[in-house]
Amino acid sequence: MATLVGGAFLGGAFNVLLDRLSSPELIKFFRGRKLDESLLKKLELTLLELNKVLNDAEEKQITDRAVKAWLDELKDAVYHAEDLVDEIGTEALRSKVEAEYPRGRQSLQDSLISTFTGLFDRGGMSSKLEKMIGMLDHFVKAKDVLGLREVTGRNWSQTRLEDGNPRGIAGKVRYLSFAQSEFDSFEKFKEIKEAKCLRTFLPLKQRKYYGDRCLSKKVMDEILPGLTRLRLLSLKKYGINELPYSIGNLIHLRFLNLSRTKIRELPESVCKLYNLETLLLFKCDLLTTLPAGLVKLISLRRLDLRRTNLKEMPMHISKLKDLQQLTDFVVGKCTSINELGEFHCLRGTISISRLQNVKSGHDALEAKMSEKKHLEKLALEWDSTTEDSQNARDVLGKLEPHTNLKHLEIKNYGGTRFPTWLGDQSFCNMVSLCLVNCENCFFLPPLGQMPSLKELSIERMQGITSVGREFYGESGSLRKPFQSLEILHFEKMTEWVDWCILDAGEFSRLQKLEVIECPKLFEHLPTNLPSLVVLGIEDCPELVSSLPDTTSLRELSLIECQGMQLEWQGVPSVEKLYISSFTSLKEFGSELVTLKNLKKLNVDKCPSLLYFPLGLFPLLQSLEIRDCVNFETLLIPDGIELNLTSLSIYDCNNMLSFPCGGLPAPNLSSLSLLCCEKLKALPEQMHTLLPSLGDLTLRDCPEIESFPEGGLPPKLDFLYIKNCKKLVGGRRDWGLQTLPSLKTLCLYDESKDALESFPEEGLLPSTLKYLTLGYLPNLESLNKRGLQHLGSLETMYIRNCPQLQSLPEEGLPTSLIRLSIWYCPLLKPRCRMEGEDWHKIAHIPLIEIDGEVIGE
Repeated sequence: MATLVGGAFLGGAFNVLLDRLSSPELIKFFRGRKLDESLLKKLELTLLELNKVLNDAEEKQITDRAVKAWLDELKDAVYHAEDLVDEIGTEALRSKVEAEYPRGRQSLQDSLISTFTGLFDRGGMSSKLEKMIGMLDHFVKAKDVLGLREVTGRNWSQTRLEDGNPRGIAGKVRYLSFAQSEFDSFEKFKEIKEAKCLRTFLPLKQRKYYGDRCLSKKVMDEILPGLTRLRLLSLKKYGINELPYSIGNLIHLRFLNLSRTKIRELPESVCKLYNLETLLLFKCDLLTTLPAGLVKLISLRRLDLRRTNLKEMPMHISKLKDLQQLTDFVVGKCTSINELGEFHCLRGTISISRLQNVKSGHDALEAKMSEKKHLEKLALEWDSTTEDSQNARDVLGKLEPHTNLKHLEIKNYGGTRFPTWLGDQSFCNMVSLCLVNCENCFFLPPLGQMPSLKELSIERMQGITSVGREFYGESGSLRKPFQSLEILHFEKMTEWVDWCILDAGEFSRLQKLEVIECPKLFEHLPTNLPSLVVLGIEDCPELVSSLPDTTSLRELSLIECQGMQLEWQGVPSVEKLYISSFTSLKEFGSELVTLKNLKKLNVDKCPSLLYFPLGLFPLLQSLEIRDCVNFETLLIPDGIELNLTSLSIYDCNNMLSFPCGGLPAPNLSSLSLLCCEKLKALPEQMHTLLPSLGDLTLRDCPEIESFPEGGLPPKLDFLYIKNCKKLVGGRRDWGLQTLPSLKTLCLYDESKDALESFPEEGLLPSTLKYLTLGYLPNLESLNKRGLQHLGSLETMYIRNCPQLQSLPEEGLPTSLIRLSIWYCPLLKPRCRMEGEDWHKIAHIPLIEIDGEVIGE
């Protein structure tokens, strides 16, 4: 439901107005057009006089109706004054922009604007100001009659109008925030079509959400363009793929958020939003270009281009000299990196990409990166490792950042060595450094003496065969290397063979060490790591090393590294363990029994594992057993109560059953069984022994015939069944209608004799909200009797049902707000607006067929 908020922070509106009136640009504009500057001063003095009594009026309005009426009328007058001054300020900005960018051939819209401007200049502006001053003078006189006086020390509050829009209020509403549904339609928003003074339009964050949201095209085309007083507009996360050209009418707009939308381009009319200060395009991954006129947005302070796919920046982007946040700068054939030199106020984060287009180190020097003292994070990226190694080296050398920088990433650098500034002790604020795919470098930079470095990641450095003493920094230094480092990550170092360990107290604060996909690394990991909490060794088959000697270790991952010397007695504090491809683990009881603190265990590709003794790990909360081909069952001593909250068993085709008597796990909330082809039954007594079970996933377990006697646990919320042939065949005995909490059911069955009609009457519970039917090759019809009582159903997905011919004659439940149909060739034409089944589903707000939104 939309929430309409009126009269918010009137005192703030006064302050904004007064700031605008004293703006040097506004005053300069008046003088340049030979307008009566005294009108601005008179309006300013009138506002100051009224501002003095706001606190007193707020106090007295509670008991004095006349004061309340005065205050309500004043709100409208002040907001109209703000709009008028904003229009004048916008005209001043437009004049300034056009002085810098003279227009050639005018479009019709531009001609109309010029005509309006001419009329505005010839007296319209002065007339409007005089009328506004006269209106406010009325309030000045009335305040004396009402006995309002200057009172200090109190704050102006805000009033709200919630849950609807009473008759006559729409025109006064200033703020609209609304709860996002999956499809926000014209019907939802038509109530605010007359809210001509609306300033804020934004969605509230949803607590729980399924699928993409869509905004009706009718809302975009008919409602938004009319809200010409908007200051803030957020369309974040909506599936819109274009903005209407009329967006240019929103001349007052300061903040525009289009993040996570599907837009492919911005209309040129966006470049008329001269007041725009913030433009957010985060994760608009279909966006490849920006309009050339974007450089006219001279008020822009924040431009978020993260996760877009821009090919290059607009020419003359440096005209936006007051930008404080520019997240991305894409160097192109026509846009030189030296334009960055004009951005003196940059702060926060910037990523500079396509550096292969920088012609020389001299151009890079003109970017003046060393002068940008407010930048905290810098990413430098080439599209791929360049063949011109010397140019890459010159460019990186000249892009030396300011020593205030905290985070640095260098990706696809093609030089043979790093510049001398990288690793210099003068970068005393640097806390993280990431080097990725710098494949021509044969030595790592001397990073050990950087005093504040906490996180270091080195990936895909194919030229590195040895990590030697140069890595630690100056050999004559009295300072021990890497004294602040907490996280060290090596990944995909395909030629790395040896690692020089100094054993001189380096890495004394290291908390996390990861070595991943280093197939030639032979021996030696640091062992003196007193602060180590997380150790991950993955795909290092040649590595021969013992575990670090530490009592602080809590998380340990050992994957495809059979050469590791495992001494479990040395790591009794481990709480999370992931082990894979160990053939020597014959009996978990004898080898891992010392791990009494174990809370999470993942076992993968351990063919010697036959049984798992759950009773030996009293604190174990999460257990995953995957691809252990000889695993048969779990072992549970009599009388024990397990602490498990999550249990997953995947690809264990030799598993026959669960222990007799079931799983005594009162806290188990998630159970997943995938590709257990010989498993014949679920745990016994699930309805009593697993009272907390909320999620149950069953996939490719063809021998499971039924749910256990007594049925499923009452708190079950999510049920996923795929390719469980015998279980689906016995669906009439599922007993789902007795489950009071079941909200989501996903059913897939690719077998040749899969069901032809679904669901049978009484099969599904009335509590169901989300229903997915997919990969049902023989499904021909949906049973009206099985669907008609689903009064809570909101979302229905039908996927890959090639034989499904039509929908029930009585239609689908009226509660549906979203219907998504994919790859159903017989059903698709019937569900279009002109199809035979359209009348059955026309009431549903959002209908998608193969990704296309159908309807308004």
